Amino acid sequence: MPDEIIAAAQSVQAVSVRAENSIRGKFKKLLFNPFVKAVNDYRLLEEGDKVAVCISGGKDSFLMAKLFQELKRHNKYPFELVFLVMDPGYNPANRALIESNARALDIPVRIFQTDIFQNVVNIEKSPCYICARMRRGHLYAKAKELGCNKIALGHHFDDVIETILMGMLYGGQMQTMMPRIDSAHFEGMRLIRPMYLVREKDIKAWRDYNKLNFLQCACRFTERVSADNVSSKRAEVKELIKTLSERDDGIAQNIFKSAENVSLSTVVAYKDKEGVKHYFYDDD
Repeated sequence: MPDEIIAAAQSVQAVSVRAENSIRGKFKKLLFNPFVKAVNDYRLLEEGDKVAVCISGGKDSFLMAKLFQELKRHNKYPFELVFLVMDPGYNPANRALIESNARALDIPVRIFQTDIFQNVVNIEKSPCYICARMRRGHLYAKAKELGCNKIALGHHFDDVIETILMGMLYGGQMQTMMPRIDSAHFEGMRLIRPMYLVREKDIKAWRDYNKLNFLQCACRFTERVSADNVSSKRAEVKELIKTLSERDDGIAQNIFKSAENVSLSTVVAYKDKEGVKHYFYDDD
């Protein structure tokens, strides 16, 4: 075997080993422990599950895959993992980066092709909502085809609190991003978010410590539109939380806890599971 091939293989192995060791050591309390806590507290895994770990190519989903691999090594009951990558129409460089990172991190990915970007790229208004819906539908369908009963997405703690504030400020509603959801369209399928308690700053720290380079945003819409012209309510909310947290470092946790400490006796109105609205004076 040529020396350069051996050297390349050793380099890849070194990246994977370093990443795994950092999860077990330096970042265990910041990453692995909250990951396990979310799995246990929200009952995200059960014996016999087959989970499609959905990898988009970014830092969050790749770390989620490594955390699942680590959990599998410690598993107290049997469950299976499939590492699933959907290519919605990435350009060749982005596709190559995902494949390269998967090899370097020793994640045996299954990649399947869709034409989502082609279908949404010419939509006049931001196609993000439609794109996200289509992505999820394709992931559910492929996961079910592979015999999975759950799909895992890499949404983290900061995604959760940003969603809470976005709903209040721009949607006029109080809701959150749930740690698990049963699919309304794919019977027997459930979406889980095991990164629910993991902070984004800690994900970035793990990425930088291991000198890893992941996709930022591979969307064809943002490729053809200047970042300055892309309205992002989430970016505004992220900046707001950052500003408030500089004054009080408990702000983020308080936003998160607000979705757990709802007192219905002090809420003017709420909607039940069927979407029926109830007012505080209904029992007068």
